[in-house]
Amino acid sequence: MKLASQIFNDEERKRVDDAVAQAEKRTSAEIVPVVSTSSGRYDRAEDIVGLFVGLIVVAVIWWQFPSPSVQDTGAWDGTPRAMGILLLFVSMIAGFIVGASIASRISWLRRLFTPRRQMKEEVETRACQVYFDSSVHHTSGGTGVLIYISLYERLAVVLGDKTVVEKLGQEGIDELCVTLTRSINQDMIQALIDTIQSTGDKLEAVLPRSNNDVNELSNSLVTID
Repeated sequence: MKLASQIFNDEERKRVDDAVAQAEKRTSAEIVPVVSTSSGRYDRAEDIVGLFVGLIVVAVIWWQFPSPSVQDTGAWDGTPRAMGILLLFVSMIAGFIVGASIASRISWLRRLFTPRRQMKEEVETRACQVYFDSSVHHTSGGTGVLIYISLYERLAVVLGDKTVVEKLGQEGIDELCVTLTRSINQDMIQALIDTIQSTGDKLEAVLPRSNNDVNELSNSLVTID
């Protein structure tokens, strides 16, 4: 899976930056687009895959090398049985490590064992963190808008500061998120630009740009690896 910083070339970044600049010419809102590689670590999914692989390896070892009986070996001290248990134990550990390592590198496999609800919670939590870290909440008029995309989870969040929520309502903000997610699988760049333009359209009527408006936040696309 590509990192967020590797998704966009210079031309695509410029298109997004220009879309923010054009939208902010019509409204006093501060629009911040952010694309993150992932919003969570999801260690549990890796552990589950590791456990499954470990169990499969143990089953194969058990099938291919059944534990010998005392009559087969002539041994009285139980060494073959102990060695068999040790072999199964080592196989389990080795299989777990290999499975977890594979899951950490294959995003769709890790996603397969991660509940959708958990990913949604992780994205929402991370979006809130970025919202504060990027100072979207710190504009003088409370007019910040965060447009957040998380690539691994294939989820998006739109957050507005208090003035934006008052003017648009939560339904209006949710509509922006729907605009983003509706076409993001076909063309993420265009979906992001369309959402930025829609944000400008909605806020132009309720938060028009004043003559003395100051650009408080950068118009540049933010990528988080």
